[in-house]
Amino acid sequence: MAMTGSWRRRVDRDGGVLLFRAAGVPVLLAPSWWLGSAAIVLIYTPLVGRLLPDASALSAFVIATAFTLFLGLSVLAHELGHSLTAIRLGLPVRRLRLFLLGGVSEMTRTPTRPSHEGLVAAAGPAVSVALAAAFGLAAMVMEPGNPLWLLIAQTAFANAAVAVFNLLPGLPLDGGRILRAGIWAATGKRASGTRAAVTGGVVVAALLVAWAFWGVVQGEEDAWVRFGVCVLTAWFVVAGARGELSAERRRAWPEGLTLAELVQPVLQLPAESPVSGALAASAGRGVVLVRADGVAVGLLDQDLARRLSTRSPQAPAEQAADPIRPETVLLADEPGEEIVERVRGTAAWQFLVVDMDGRPSGVLRREDLKAALDRR
Repeated sequence: MAMTGSWRRRVDRDGGVLLFRAAGVPVLLAPSWWLGSAAIVLIYTPLVGRLLPDASALSAFVIATAFTLFLGLSVLAHELGHSLTAIRLGLPVRRLRLFLLGGVSEMTRTPTRPSHEGLVAAAGPAVSVALAAAFGLAAMVMEPGNPLWLLIAQTAFANAAVAVFNLLPGLPLDGGRILRAGIWAATGKRASGTRAAVTGGVVVAALLVAWAFWGVVQGEEDAWVRFGVCVLTAWFVVAGARGELSAERRRAWPEGLTLAELVQPVLQLPAESPVSGALAASAGRGVVLVRADGVAVGLLDQDLARRLSTRSPQAPAEQAADPIRPETVLLADEPGEEIVERVRGTAAWQFLVVDMDGRPSGVLRREDLKAALDRR
């Protein structure tokens, strides 16, 4: 598969290898996936030897390797369930990554409805349950006790375990997202759902650590392996929960603040106006440049206008315009959280605010919004 130079650099910087694209979503394999897979092979090979006493060491290794690949494909299917559901609901997905502890589907925009949050979260476990059922049925009709049966049966068990673990009610697990969606739908406040699901994540992490210590105290055969896996997973859960809480705080709209308090008044000027005149008129205002046919060509970029005015003060102001794109247009009555989300996710320093009739009502600058959030 051919890759452009810029994409290859991004993959290298992110520490992952591009496997393929699914519905336009890049699927990356992080280096840590190999480490996790090697650990599974090492841990699972002796288990195969105990379950199949007649199997040679080489056969046990091959079965363990095949199981690891099946598990990796199962995790990929789980994450594709999230990604394809998000795309179906109109939520762009930046990428899908497979790494040490599983996988993650990275959406570029936060769901704006609790139903969307819940559907995307539930899609992954639903895929895992379906795979567990399919492999389980296959194992039931097979003759038990042979290597192929063991591989199919263990894959069924692994998918069931993935589904159950991910449905635990704590962020960043899928169950935590489902819990957040439920509380969000009941209260109308996404932040309340996030706080509850973060608490659930901390509880899940604490239970994992407690279970790990219990195995060590009881002197169980796999106690130290369990200890390492549980502590690492608990760290992942706590880090993810903290990240979700921080993200929620960043997107929260300050109570009592209105968009009208942040926007600059808007001034419409002909696109062919001299850039020096447009720059002078832009003091404390946002400038929409309009052609003679009434089409808005963009918002005046003051930095670019200053540079152009120094060289050629009579040049058309249109040459110093930021194009107006759909993602840089905000509705005056748009919820504050959605405004924060849009501004954070869009590469632009100013946004046109329009009323319900589509008329320009102001210009919001990124730095003004940031200052308001920082003051909060």
